[in-house]
Amino acid sequence: HAHHCVYILVSEPSPDRRYTGCTTDLAGRLTKHNEGGVPHTAKCRPWRIEAVVRFSDRDRARAFEAYLKTGSGREFARRHF
Repeated sequence: HAHHCVYILVSEPSPDRRYTGCTTDLAGRLTKHNEGGVPHTAKCRPWRIEAVVRFSDRDRARAFEAYLKTGSGREFARRHF
């Protein structure tokens, strides 16, 4: 079955801007971000992938994505990715 990818994007023009998401189609999702199809990331294009963590379980992937969006999760990502 499909892997669920939690990904962190970095804005190329504004490297301090990051976006965290979850998908089963990483290439397609990056294309959508860079085409402006995601309102939250449309202004800081183009984006590049900074880190990807793959999960076989959707619920674990969603839980990790939610963690990375917390204060301690953002700090964890800043230090490790």
